[in-house]
Amino acid sequence: MAAAIALIFFYAPLDEDGLNQKIFYFHVPIAFTAYACFGWGGWKALRHLWKRDEDADLESYVAIHLGVIFGLLTLVTGSIWARYRWGHWWVWSEDQLVLFLVLFLFYCAYFMLRFSLPPGPQRANLSAVYALFGVALIPVSILAIRLSQRFIHPIAFDKGGPNMAGSQFFTFCVAVLAMFAVAATLYHLELAGKRLDVRLRELREALQ
Repeated sequence: MAAAIALIFFYAPLDEDGLNQKIFYFHVPIAFTAYACFGWGGWKALRHLWKRDEDADLESYVAIHLGVIFGLLTLVTGSIWARYRWGHWWVWSEDQLVLFLVLFLFYCAYFMLRFSLPPGPQRANLSAVYALFGVALIPVSILAIRLSQRFIHPIAFDKGGPNMAGSQFFTFCVAVLAMFAVAATLYHLELAGKRLDVRLRELREALQ
């Protein structure tokens, strides 16, 4: 992450938007990380339903929890960028913004479903099914910009490749890897904490 920040502010050149364009190197990697977390949560949900892997339910929950956090950061950084790029904090006519908001709210409702049920197989199964339904929204959200007729949202990549200089693309790739590394670290830390909490709860129940 330190290398990514150094490249963003001291290596990548400015474009016509000026210094505010630097948020691109945070906003897009954060969005990619949110998608990756949701996708990983869906994969673990599938493993729970398919292989009856008991650990997969907790792993799916932690991944979706992180995905919601990164999703919120995506909306915040995107709004800041939009304020300087378009002059508005939000544009409801922009398909990608609205569909990402729908995706974010869908996964927020995941926690309402999960914690409305007592711990057990029923909660794990329903949570897994809900998480799998959410995966279908991910490609729709990503491809929404291709479906838009207005093209307000800047297009960083097209069929010809990245629409940026080589130094910008290199910085972007490092920023994406750094954000994935941060997410992976947070994932393992939260997962370890949740597993420790489960063991402590089981120990208390055994001592009573």
